[in-house]
Amino acid sequence: MQKVFEDYILGPLPENPSLTQSVVGQDQEGTKIITSVVIERPLTIFLNGQEIVTVMTVGDYPDMLAVGFLLNQNMLRMDDEIISIDYDSDIDVVVVRTKRETDFEQQLKKKTLTSGCAQGTVFGDLMEKFEKISISSSTILKTTWLYSLSQKINSTPSLYLKAGAIHGCVLCREDQPLVYMEDVGRHNAIDKIAGYMCLKGISAEDKIFYTTGRLTSEMVIKTVQMGIPILISRSGFTAWGVELAIEAGLTLIGRAKGRRFTVLSGMERILYDANLKEVKSEPKNMKRKSSIETDG
Repeated sequence: MQKVFEDYILGPLPENPSLTQSVVGQDQEGTKIITSVVIERPLTIFLNGQEIVTVMTVGDYPDMLAVGFLLNQNMLRMDDEIISIDYDSDIDVVVVRTKRETDFEQQLKKKTLTSGCAQGTVFGDLMEKFEKISISSSTILKTTWLYSLSQKINSTPSLYLKAGAIHGCVLCREDQPLVYMEDVGRHNAIDKIAGYMCLKGISAEDKIFYTTGRLTSEMVIKTVQMGIPILISRSGFTAWGVELAIEAGLTLIGRAKGRRFTVLSGMERILYDANLKEVKSEPKNMKRKSSIETDG
C-alpha cells in the first residue's frame, strides 16, 4: 500500500502502479507524448449468497466500496453485524456476509439509473429511507473553514491531477480533510467513504462532505442517508438536488472556487467569519477540470 498524503487518515494513491497506466500518444502539434490514464475495472458485489451488482471502479478499497454501496442502497443496516468481507482480486469479486439473512430479489427488479458518471444505479424505492432521516441542525460551517478546505483538497496530490477522468469525495471536520476517495464515478467515491464510516464507527453529525462533481439528486440523497449535514462542491447544481436538499435541511454549497461560492439550502448553518480581502484567488495550477470546462 502506498503512503497517502500526510494530512489524511486515508487519501489518494496517485503513485500506486495498479491504478494508472502509461499510454503513448501525440499532442496538438503531433509531438510524441507519454501520458497516464486511469485503469477502469469491474467489481462484482455479493451480499451473502446473492449477486447484487457489478460496478466499474479503479479498484482501490473494494471492501469499503462494497459496504458503502450496500448501505446506500438500503441493503445493509447500520446495526447489521458484518461477519466477513472477502475480496478475490483474481476474479474481481467482493462478498459481504452478515449475521442477518438477506433477500433482495424484489428490490433488484426495481432500479433507477442515476446521472452519475459511469452510470450509478439506485435499487428499490429511491425515497424510502430519505424521507425518514433527520440530520443535525447544530453543526456550523465557518467560511474560513470552507476556504481552507478548498485550498487543502485541491492542492492534494491525487489521481485526478496525475491522470484526470476521475472524481473525488472528501470527508471533513471543521477545516480538516480526513478521508479522500477517488473513483471513475462520484457515486463510487461517496460509497467508499460511507463504507469507511460504517466499518470504523465514524459519526456523521459534525462532518462536512466535499465533492468535485455536480450536486445531483443522487449526491444529496446519499449525503443525507449518511447523516452528514453539509455538502460542498466545486461544480454546479441540479434542480432536483436543490429541492431534496431543502426538504432534508441539508446545507448545499456549490461553485466553490477561490473566493466564490453559492449556497442554495441550509444557509442558517453558515458563519461568515472570513475576511474576503485576505482570501487568495485560486491559482491556475489548482484549477480542476470542473473549473475550466462545463460542470462535471
